[in-house]
Amino acid sequence: MNRRFPAPAATSVLLLALALLGAGCTGGVEGTPGAAGLRDPYFPGLGNGGYDVTHYGLELDVDPAANRLRGTATITARATQDLSAFHLDLAGLDVESATVEGRRASVNRAGKELTIRPGAAVEDRLRKGRTFTTVVRYSGSPQALTDADGGKEGWLRTADGAVALGEPSGSMAWFPGNHHPSDKAAYDIEVTVPEKLTAVSNGELVSRRTTGGRTAYRWRTHEPMASYLATVAVGRFATRESVTPDGIRLFTAVDPESAAASEDVLAGIPAVLKWSAQKFGPYPFTSAGAIVERKGDSAYALETQNRPVFPGPPDTGLVVHELAHQWFGNSVTPATWRDLWLNEGFATYAEWLWAADHDDVPVQESFDEAYEDDANWAFPPADPPGPADLFEPPVYGRSAMVVHRIRLAMDDDAAFFALVKGWTKAHRHGNASTEDFTAYVEQESGQDLTELWDAWLYGESRPPVEG
Repeated sequence: MNRRFPAPAATSVLLLALALLGAGCTGGVEGTPGAAGLRDPYFPGLGNGGYDVTHYGLELDVDPAANRLRGTATITARATQDLSAFHLDLAGLDVESATVEGRRASVNRAGKELTIRPGAAVEDRLRKGRTFTTVVRYSGSPQALTDADGGKEGWLRTADGAVALGEPSGSMAWFPGNHHPSDKAAYDIEVTVPEKLTAVSNGELVSRRTTGGRTAYRWRTHEPMASYLATVAVGRFATRESVTPDGIRLFTAVDPESAAASEDVLAGIPAVLKWSAQKFGPYPFTSAGAIVERKGDSAYALETQNRPVFPGPPDTGLVVHELAHQWFGNSVTPATWRDLWLNEGFATYAEWLWAADHDDVPVQESFDEAYEDDANWAFPPADPPGPADLFEPPVYGRSAMVVHRIRLAMDDDAAFFALVKGWTKAHRHGNASTEDFTAYVEQESGQDLTELWDAWLYGESRPPVEG
């Protein structure tokens, strides 16, 4: 561990050690430390126990040319146990100070784990059920992180700035927090950049002010958001704001090199949102849009909340997929990363539904094509072998096949789409597991679907289509 603040003199150390022993090793604060991980099936050290974050207030000053970031994170949380200390996830950046309820707190660091130990003066605010505020000041050169599958996430430098992509754990590369999808929160994100650049984030643009050659953009997300869905994109963007007939505020930001090729597809976002609402239920947020980078700035699209990020001009199918995630993944968020198939299966099925309604490609034809693809049968979608497999074909194609088999089992399209809308309503802005979903489907359909789950969701081999 590297202590971030000066160690006391030898005599003080001895006195402190005796005090810790007298207080049950709690530093004078009653309670126990929160867990340094939530034991996710694929990322056991990700996230932290003992508290639930309700709001992040992030103030970021970004110098893209030097790749420097100076940040202040104000984290409001509710204790879920009596806490003597708690953890935050942060990768790479240097912590300058931390306070809890305005009082200086000690900070220890071990890799990507920060341990925050408040003093006894604030112990009452750390009791179970109480709300407390932590302020962390930090700085450094934010970096890209390498996933288990070799992909890059975190803070990605672009030709004219940077873009932050967080799935599954990259958000810890640019702010400290509880970086597990089960802990969702509201966000205020203020980003200050050189005035010739634009800073785009989630939610709605609250204010924009320029002082001394730098512009501060403040974005607000009222609805709960998992940290992997938070984003910041800095660059030379052409931006456009509008409101859909349903009152959804749209904000698009497009790199000039991608603008012409993106124009028609982005103009279709209101139509995609209206069609999606007919299939999946009311749009769960107050704002939408897109961030389109130039080709090569990132290797993949991501369903960042309200405003998906695209690695160059997208086609309509990709827009349909990422906007479907606003229901499946962003509003109804997986309880653990093992439940990712619920995100990708429904988003892929949305592509099949769109193709059926707009391109005369029957859903069964899309199913048959996926069924014949050997890549979709490498492993069961609800039980990938490891973190390197989370974004492999079975989690997309075979998961969509599971959704279609549910539809076939119900043999009633009206009932099937009522079930889907009921699911997005029941878990709106919450978290849900595979077990929650299978139990819900059986309850709503009135069927025992054990054979379907065993064959299509958990089976190791390709089942016959018949039956």
